Formats: sequence, structure tokens, C-alpha cells
Amino acid sequence: MFVLSGYEYFLGFLFVCGLVPVVALGASQLLRPKATYPERRTTYESGIEPIGGAWIQFNIRYYMFALVFLIFDVETVFLYPWAVAFHRLGLLAFIEALIFVAILVIALVYAWRKGALEWS
Repeated sequence: MFVLSGYEYFLGFLFVCGLVPVVALGASQLLRPKATYPERRTTYESGIEPIGGAWIQFNIRYYMFALVFLIFDVETVFLYPWAVAFHRLGLLAFIEALIFVAILVIALVYAWRKGALEWS
């Protein structure tokens, strides 16, 4: 029936993954409160009246910390399957993983030298 045999479950999974957000957004659209009150348009910050505008500029260091965290978080995601199948992959996969980690360490040293990890 399919040209690529063995992918039926994968296509079903993709269909379910595409259907879940559509159903969730549709349900939230149907179940949300329809009435609009002036209180809904006000800014709420833990019961305290907001001071100043909402459009403030944050320091670039926050974004740099987030990017460095994201890089090493993604590293963990890529290394986990490798670590699970380590005993079957052999020496070549170990060397490839070491190269991958070395590239990330070089990136960390570069960010450290550029001062991306300094708060002050």
C-alpha cells in the first residue's frame, strides 16, 4: 500500500502530532470566556500596579547566557542517544563524540574569552 514500507507507524505518529495542537487550540477557542471586561485589558503583575512601560530593553548578557545554556542543553540531547548505544557503536563513534564535545568546549572557551559569561 505504501511506497516506503515500515513507515506506517511513523506517519501515524506525525498525524497525531499534527492533530494534537489543532485540537488543543480549537478546544481553547471554544471554551474560553467570551465576555470582555475593562479589567481584562489591564496589566497584572502579582496584584501590584505596574510602574513604567512594558517595552524595556534588557541587557544583552541575558541573551548570551540563554544561548550558551541552549548550546549545552542541545549537546546533552545529542549525546544521550550516543551514550545509550555506546556499547554497540564502537571506537569510531567514540572518536566522533569526542570531536563533537571538543567543538563545544572550543565554543565555550571562545565565549568565556569574549566575556559573554561575565555579569559585570
